Amino acid sequence: MGYNVVVVGATGNVGREMLNILAERQFPVDKLAVLASRRSLGTDVSFGDKTLKTADLDTFDFTGWDIALFAVGSEATKKYAPLAAKAGCVVIDNSSLYRYDPDIPLIVPEVNPEAVHGYSKKNIIANPNCSTAQMVVALKPLHDRARIKRVVVSTYQSVSGSGKDAIDSLWNETKAIYNPTDNQGTHYTKQIAFNVIPHIDVFMDSGDTKEEWKMVVETKKIIDPSIKVTATCVRVPVFVGHSEAVNIEFEDFLDEDEARDILREAPGVMVIDKREDGGYVTPIECVGDFATFVSRIRQDVTVENGLNLWCVSDNLRKGAALNAVQIAELLGREVLKKG
Repeated sequence: MGYNVVVVGATGNVGREMLNILAERQFPVDKLAVLASRRSLGTDVSFGDKTLKTADLDTFDFTGWDIALFAVGSEATKKYAPLAAKAGCVVIDNSSLYRYDPDIPLIVPEVNPEAVHGYSKKNIIANPNCSTAQMVVALKPLHDRARIKRVVVSTYQSVSGSGKDAIDSLWNETKAIYNPTDNQGTHYTKQIAFNVIPHIDVFMDSGDTKEEWKMVVETKKIIDPSIKVTATCVRVPVFVGHSEAVNIEFEDFLDEDEARDILREAPGVMVIDKREDGGYVTPIECVGDFATFVSRIRQDVTVENGLNLWCVSDNLRKGAALNAVQIAELLGREVLKKG
């Protein structure tokens, strides 16, 4: 016996990836509904070897459905997620809308699976920001061993984190470098092709961007509120795959060799760390993979108990769709227990 599952926003990048991952991981689905806004109504989407037509989100009745994976923006989520939750369908939301609500758990299954039981307060579970999700998978096992005091992270985030228009923009701008008549303008505040942009989401009064603020607040909520985090988030001309240079200061000394061994045993982590040409992972190599890859693990001798590492993951997978499906698996195992 499986679950009745709804994918909301099934025609978008993340929604399609959710369907791919549900099929790949053989999630126990009894019935599947794929929903979209009216402008995408009737669009075909794939689920394994099946082709499904999207139904209208606006008129859908969530009664009798077990789990809804939401991959739409905050405005649509604000309207439809409470309706699904009220109908008894557990919402797993990929937007930022509910991440900071104290009554809604923010979950990365490898890091804080016990938080899943908090879903019952509002029948909603939040999926973290893509840049946070991959980082906390690497941080948590190290925190358990040596207690993290402070994290300094610089991100190198792919354009797919901004959606299809951003992917098209990178493609069109790149072509326009060689053929200026092809130039169709940019999705971003500045050219992204052959460039980097230190600006993701809106600026806040502090001078941080919202993306940077998200990494701070979400890391505290998922792992430990005592951890200090400072972030600089940068958009780079990569189609898929976020990278992060992470500097960690611990309360206790942690040797780089022990850290490497800990991470090799950690769930969801793959260590590729050879001190030779090519002995590390880059974004293009992580595309389509489930893991968070860690490389360049080394001591930081400028602080008493410091460590540096390089972290790479497919942002459409671990940063969004995969984490949501993993939450659904966790929910099924720990709470619903039907599958």
